Amino acid sequence: MSTDHDHHHHDDPEPAAAPAPDAPANEIFRVTGMDCSEEVAAIERALEPLDGVLGIRAEIVSSKVTVYHDGSLQRAEITTAINRSGVTVSEGDGEAGRPMLPTILVGVSGTATGLGLLLQWLDVEPGWISDAAFFVAIVAGGWLILPKAVRSLRSLSLDMNVLMTVAVVGAVAIGEHAEGAAVVFLFALSELLESWSVGRARQAIRALMKLAPETALVKRDGAVTEVEAATVEVGETVLVKSGQRVPLDGKVTSGDSAIDQSPITGESMPVEKSVGDTVFAGTINGDGSLEIETTKAANDTTLSRIIQMVEDAQSSKAPAQRFVDAFAKIYTPAVMVLALVLAVAPPLLFGQPWMDWIYRALVLLVIACPCALVIATPVSVVSGLTALARRGVLVKGGAYLEALGSLKSLALDKTGTITEGKPKVVEIQRVTDASAKEVLRIAAAIDTHSTHPLAQAIVRHAEKKGISFSPCDDYQGVKGRGAEGRIDGHAYFVGNHRFAHELAVCSEELEARLAKIEEAARSVVVVGHKPHDDCKGEVIGVLAIADTIRPGAKAAIQQMHEAGLQKVVMLSGDNTKTAQAIAREAGIDEAYGDLLPEDKIERVKAMAKEFGSVGMIGDGVNDAPALAAATVGIAMGAAGTDTAIETADIALMRDDLSMVAEAIRLGRRTLNMIRFNIAFALGIKAIFLVLAVLGMTSLWLAILADTGATLLVIANSLRLLRTTRK
Repeated sequence: MSTDHDHHHHDDPEPAAAPAPDAPANEIFRVTGMDCSEEVAAIERALEPLDGVLGIRAEIVSSKVTVYHDGSLQRAEITTAINRSGVTVSEGDGEAGRPMLPTILVGVSGTATGLGLLLQWLDVEPGWISDAAFFVAIVAGGWLILPKAVRSLRSLSLDMNVLMTVAVVGAVAIGEHAEGAAVVFLFALSELLESWSVGRARQAIRALMKLAPETALVKRDGAVTEVEAATVEVGETVLVKSGQRVPLDGKVTSGDSAIDQSPITGESMPVEKSVGDTVFAGTINGDGSLEIETTKAANDTTLSRIIQMVEDAQSSKAPAQRFVDAFAKIYTPAVMVLALVLAVAPPLLFGQPWMDWIYRALVLLVIACPCALVIATPVSVVSGLTALARRGVLVKGGAYLEALGSLKSLALDKTGTITEGKPKVVEIQRVTDASAKEVLRIAAAIDTHSTHPLAQAIVRHAEKKGISFSPCDDYQGVKGRGAEGRIDGHAYFVGNHRFAHELAVCSEELEARLAKIEEAARSVVVVGHKPHDDCKGEVIGVLAIADTIRPGAKAAIQQMHEAGLQKVVMLSGDNTKTAQAIAREAGIDEAYGDLLPEDKIERVKAMAKEFGSVGMIGDGVNDAPALAAATVGIAMGAAGTDTAIETADIALMRDDLSMVAEAIRLGRRTLNMIRFNIAFALGIKAIFLVLAVLGMTSLWLAILADTGATLLVIANSLRLLRTTRK
């Protein structure tokens, strides 16, 4: 599934290199050792010269590289090129393991550095013994850094591995062996910890992958057989026993049970399922036993789509990350030039001591390493995306996560979003001596013939109240008015205000009654005797029908305001009076009715102009144009609809408006964390750059500051994974 959306006018997140849309071939490779943007750049540099490569997409968190090509390349050729970049292609589809060598080398480097320092402190003679320990530390740690630096130089680009290599070689050249060893060890350690942090995010995705069972119990030829879930075809019947996970998406054909849907929708309470209900792969069956007819293959289930979306999302860069990447490209070469000037200008121009200024230049190189800065955004974004996915909120990329965090206004649809989308009888008014029960019985007897939503609402209400009724005789629908029929030999009618007028059964008292109901934004259904022969007819009762607001909608709107939204607006195709009445009841700031799809787009654009950013909540089908016009399109209840997942930038997996406020809060937390991380990393750099030029710091402090900043940024970002449900 692509993270690009053709329907958007705003900036789309970009994959590492955009694949050609008509690419006739693509190869997917699982790799080890791809933990940061440098490795991605190295892979791109290794593959781009190959004839026939049309596009490259490297996904750090899923450890996958997709190569789009014209079909002329062999898999072995591409594998060789990827391996040349410094990462390793793992054969098969198994998850890429983590090699132990880096951990061992960092351990050796740290131990040797510690031993060398101890020998120095004890003043052990001869001095070369401690230098030998430092040399071992430099070789062990340098084993992880030097190859990357060489590859970078070969491709005529400068990265932090080059900075570190120059700094270490320089330190050894001027006799600062201890500092050279410390720089190598601490830098290699920070790289190892960085790869560990990405590994944490990988585990979160693997945990999602493990939700769906690998096998399924299938009914074939009258017997139940255990087979691989991937081999089950659409339309087959699978058996899910009590406590088992559902293997594939499908519909219940037999049995009743409560299903824990939290892995998909994030809702905490189990949901009752019976015949005809939809179930999702990865959800957990309760006490009952179910038979399910599969509706999707293993690679097309809602769960597999969620996993694909999370993987796609983390490979699309957030605006802050794009800024950092662009900044680092200019920053690293600029620092090299500055360090060179700092090393040679004072001694040449002012006769200053060479060693002092070379040392200051080396300190400058170490502190200038953009490690913390480069890692600041991706770890925050991946943590935020994963935390939201666990709660049933799917965000299609860092760009939308940042946009979510900066939302100031929100537009939402009425039907199915604020309201239930199902009209209900909310009041029965008696006009004659006939009881409310009798009024409802007569209305239901006529309306049971009709498929009109209001008619069905009346029939549902009668059934719910336990009122028995027989379908009327001589039923006749009157278009745009209502219907009529005979019950117990008498002629009756049900219909709207206009029908009552046309049948001449309206009175001033009835007019006042109907006006009051209509003012409250409710639909009126008049029930009465139809005038015939010598009977002039009469109204016996009036039913008020309304599309009720969802339970919790008002609280959800309040939470949205508390989460920092300045204005929440409702856009509806329903009449303005109804829209405004529902908006008042739900605590919505403004409501607009009688809107066509193009009118909704204009309203969304006007809000974007006023507030700078606007979110739009809809069902992802009817509201697709307005969702596209918004800064962030949010689809509600996407678990059952593929269109909603495809159309929107953010998909809420269940019909719960309170998820919007939670998503905005987490978006704001992520955005604040990214801003803090970048400001913190740049602040540390600025302080130590000044200290380096003034000669007031050392290689030790420089590398500690850089490593410390990197570790703090990573630890701060990973806190998002621990965000508890509010």
